[in-house]
Amino acid sequence: MLLADLSRPTPDDYETIKALAPKERQEVWQKLGILPISAYNEVFDAYHRTGVGTDGDWQSIMRQFLRCGLAFCFTGVVASNIGTDAMFGIGHRATSKVNIGALKKGYVNIAVHGHLPTLVSEIVRIGRSEEFQKKARAAGAKGIQFYGICCSCLAAMYRYEGVIPLSNAVGAELVLGTGALDLWVADVQDVYPSIMDVARCFKTTVVTTSDSARLPGAEHYAYDHHHSNVEDTEKIARKIVTRGIESFAARRDVPVFIPAYEVTADVGFNAENIAEEFGGFGALADALRRGEIRGIVNMVGCSNPRVVYERAVVDVADELLKNDILIFTNGCASFPLLKLGYCSKAGAAKAGAHLQQFLGGKLPPVWHMGECIDNTRASTVFGGIAQAAGQAIKDMPYAFASPEWSNEKGLDASLAFRLFGIDSYHCVEPPVQGAPNVERFLKHDTKETLGAVMVVNTDPKALAQQIVHDIDAARAALGWA
Repeated sequence: MLLADLSRPTPDDYETIKALAPKERQEVWQKLGILPISAYNEVFDAYHRTGVGTDGDWQSIMRQFLRCGLAFCFTGVVASNIGTDAMFGIGHRATSKVNIGALKKGYVNIAVHGHLPTLVSEIVRIGRSEEFQKKARAAGAKGIQFYGICCSCLAAMYRYEGVIPLSNAVGAELVLGTGALDLWVADVQDVYPSIMDVARCFKTTVVTTSDSARLPGAEHYAYDHHHSNVEDTEKIARKIVTRGIESFAARRDVPVFIPAYEVTADVGFNAENIAEEFGGFGALADALRRGEIRGIVNMVGCSNPRVVYERAVVDVADELLKNDILIFTNGCASFPLLKLGYCSKAGAAKAGAHLQQFLGGKLPPVWHMGECIDNTRASTVFGGIAQAAGQAIKDMPYAFASPEWSNEKGLDASLAFRLFGIDSYHCVEPPVQGAPNVERFLKHDTKETLGAVMVVNTDPKALAQQIVHDIDAARAALGWA
């Protein structure tokens, strides 16, 4: 079913949408004529429309934009999440050390970077085996330790204990700059070519594992373009871990500086364990009605080098928490919240009195749900609470915040939540200023059709105050004090 939605060539039901999207939303999308045929079809059509001299009507192009948004949401994110959970398990709540200070001297230090768990899971399994631990000790190491950059680690850390998250994609070079990494394993997406320049300075071996994502100068141990060698997964993983041990032995003269700062974070929240924790979603709906939780914001997205690194995320979070707003997070935007203690139980001190009462000293004020595709977990919880409250998702005191978004994924994620009727909030303007109709469409016109708009304010504190104001307006419309 998931593969059919990915590549269906002729019009038919988009089964994932039909099965999982709220009926109210399906009716809205049907009325707007934006239900996709398949992900491949809509992307192909988008390229066709924007080819020379084809579609010159901005409204027609925006409809195709919305179709691509739905295909991204239900195939690029939801289907990926379902497939990953089916193959590797949904994961579990865990406590993890985070930040660069969690790097360990004397170990074969291997970092995984990217978004694909297939090879990462096997690398972690092989590296933890007694066979390879012995090989590491024979080379003079204390053992093998795994770390994560970007989303691979966020998916790995709630499935495999001891994979330590260090940094999001934009901060990757800071990790290399410690000199502590022996091997860097990059799969796909958010892996920037300048990594190679920094890696060379510290003799860190860089390995790429995807035919679609190569780095000049890196060693390449990967699946081929047709994945004809997928049965060699274990063989590839063994080669990669072996290169880590060899790199450790060759880097004895490299100076290492690890900042003396680390923090503990609670990770791995999902719809299943949240429902188990509270006996279903009714308790969360009741807490929203009473005002113990004023609202819920899903804060995600990439980091953006055009603004002060991670500052906007932290400023928005501070303002929301002191106003009793619970935060869900995943992906790159979650790293400053992980590193600065927002995802720990002690982080509840940053919350207002009502939210602290709800958390009861047992839960952090920011619930970390994992990697980018784990936006699915957040939207599932949003839907479960709305259903328990007897309300449509679009009417609930919810918001989506991507303060430092920087690329196509960020635009897509925010669009997916607006398609559900949830406003999105940002501190960076989308690159559409040359098209006033499109800018007006994104920021204002979709209020009438989707019930949601994009809000941009370059002042993070002011943006957060707007979120609080809009959440209060949603509460008032529901008659919740």
